[in-house]
Amino acid sequence: MHEHATTKSQVGELVAARRRAALPPSVSRPLKSIEGRASPIPAHVRVTGVGLSNDDHADIRRKLGMKLGKFAWSIERVTVRARDVNGPRGGVDQEVGVKVVLSGLPSVVVRRRHAALHVAIDEALHAVEQAVRRSVRRRRMKPLHSQVSLGSGWRLALD
Repeated sequence: MHEHATTKSQVGELVAARRRAALPPSVSRPLKSIEGRASPIPAHVRVTGVGLSNDDHADIRRKLGMKLGKFAWSIERVTVRARDVNGPRGGVDQEVGVKVVLSGLPSVVVRRRHAALHVAIDEALHAVEQAVRRSVRRRRMKPLHSQVSLGSGWRLALD
């Protein structure tokens, strides 16, 4: 047996432990190949024209883990982009975009603007959590096989 083989219960324990943890900035290929779907979700934080400290980056990853950790099995990666739209002119110009790449579903993209960057971040993370929840719920509600009636009692099952 392979030395890195894990049982279903071990994978479940790994996922439960990481469900609310901060998301890492990247995940190495060896870790992905060993843990597969149980590997942590990489969260990339990009900044343009906005001052964010390392603590702010860590805080964003922590919030992402809290909001999206419960959907870890459906998420491949997350990207957060913060930028100052108007530059030095001021106004409602802090924009935060969050893109969540889902397995087997279209990506979820949310953008929020606010004068205060941290408010824009919180609004975007809240909105992306709801959007991912809707997408995953929709996938779970779809029937696995649809049937087409061919008339006179015959049915064709489509995959």
